[in-house]
Amino acid sequence: MSTLRQYKEGLIGKKLGMTQVFNEDGKAEPVTVIQAGPNFVVQVKTEEKDGYKAVQLGFEPKKQQRLNKAETGHFTNAQKGGFYHLKEIRCDIDALGWSEIGKELTVGEVFEKGQILDVQGVTKGKGFQGVVRRFKSRGQPASRGTHEMFRHIGSIGCRKFPGRVWKNQKMPGHMGHKQVTATNLKVVEVIPEKNVLLVKGAVPGPVNGLVVIRKAQKK
Repeated sequence: MSTLRQYKEGLIGKKLGMTQVFNEDGKAEPVTVIQAGPNFVVQVKTEEKDGYKAVQLGFEPKKQQRLNKAETGHFTNAQKGGFYHLKEIRCDIDALGWSEIGKELTVGEVFEKGQILDVQGVTKGKGFQGVVRRFKSRGQPASRGTHEMFRHIGSIGCRKFPGRVWKNQKMPGHMGHKQVTATNLKVVEVIPEKNVLLVKGAVPGPVNGLVVIRKAQKK
């Protein structure tokens, strides 16, 4: 027995930062402020032509003189100018009425207060880091003759068997700058006139980082 995967609708947005709001009980709630729109439908994918249903959304206007020829041709059909960011959102475009190229999508039309969302973004990059910071390793003892090895990794294998280092060992390397999805975040407030969304808790990425907001997959 196979189950059909549900593709939820969503928008492209930008993380503006964090603040706090007070709920009905007078308690302070930490929220992330996201500017999620307006988005414009730049391209429509159909099952007949592409094998699946999806829309390509454009976010943040880009001046005409900053577009190359390929971008100019791609944005011509929408007649909404150019955009800095393009993302494809798989969803049921017929049921949502998103099959019109050039259609404007705003926060108030897609999300409402109290909804549960998934927010996808790229985490902050930390550069090259050691195992103590990257994986919370304990390091070496501060006594017993330890010298200049306090934050080094311990044993990573045996020379007898397997005689090599296994893949996926926790070792120093690039930390952060990965695509992460924060799931089941509650919408605290929707401000449609400013295309702003207040989401409870933190979302991945730095200030002004690009995020994709979708209706929750698991709830």
